[in-house]
Amino acid sequence: MTTKIIMDTDPGIDDAAALTMAINNPDIDLKLVTAVAGNVKVDKTTANALKIIHFFGKDKEIPVAAGAAEPLIKPFEDAARIHGESGMEGYDFGNDYGQPIAKSAVQALRDTIMAEDEITLVPTGSYTNVALLLKEYPEVKSHIKRIVAMGGSLSGGNMTSVAEFNVFTDPDAARIMYESGIPIVMVGLDVTLKALLTDESLNQLKDMNETGKMLYGLISHYNDASGGDQGRPMHDVNTIFYLLHPEAFTTKDLWIDVQTSGPAIGATVGDIRGAYHDGKTNAKACVDIDADFFNKWFLEQVSQMK
Repeated sequence: MTTKIIMDTDPGIDDAAALTMAINNPDIDLKLVTAVAGNVKVDKTTANALKIIHFFGKDKEIPVAAGAAEPLIKPFEDAARIHGESGMEGYDFGNDYGQPIAKSAVQALRDTIMAEDEITLVPTGSYTNVALLLKEYPEVKSHIKRIVAMGGSLSGGNMTSVAEFNVFTDPDAARIMYESGIPIVMVGLDVTLKALLTDESLNQLKDMNETGKMLYGLISHYNDASGGDQGRPMHDVNTIFYLLHPEAFTTKDLWIDVQTSGPAIGATVGDIRGAYHDGKTNAKACVDIDADFFNKWFLEQVSQMK
């Protein structure tokens, strides 16, 4: 059964890989892509989303809308040091990749969700667009089947000792999302730092096909060293992997609180004892993953792409 999704994203190299997987898998029906400031500024993330969609010839099928240029409250900090100045260094996509639609991301999200109904929202950048949508159009909540979000961590961060980048970038938006009442799957560093693309897998990509060549170019320029010498974390790809293979993940139902100020800003705190919310939960947190299967799946997906 095909899963209808919207991706809200900030490409970004791992976002580009996630978009690649979503566009090309027959079990995923990607209805809309919305861009947000995150890894780089929103004009660049929008252009990068357009580049990936144009690369696969889906310009007329998958609209792209530009979204928030800065977080709700916190000053904007990008991750160009990780993804390069353009956000997607390592492959020449050319200059003819089209334009975003006239609608804002929030308006496009609202219209697509209400038209499609029972759709899954997949945010792989900061959650600013999602928060603005929920604040401006609360009626969409009952039409979103679930949110499968890359971000957060129960075991340690990559921006501080407790904060993961997407949540750290706009913690106030993350809090709004987690308090929305919509079913949420948290695909955080607890699994993305285990599902590493090994050097062996990366080297297989470059001679596989043009998609493999493109991904090899991008990933080779990816400066995320959080995987150490074990491989490169494909953080955002894990959302698509979860949608297709939830059996590869171990999860815990928890209440997740988001810290929005102080030295722990951006922390996602799991109520592991059920002590603070009367035993209620607001998220399914991914805590383990079959990393070998992830590598095998990643290569198989790319090998089948035209």
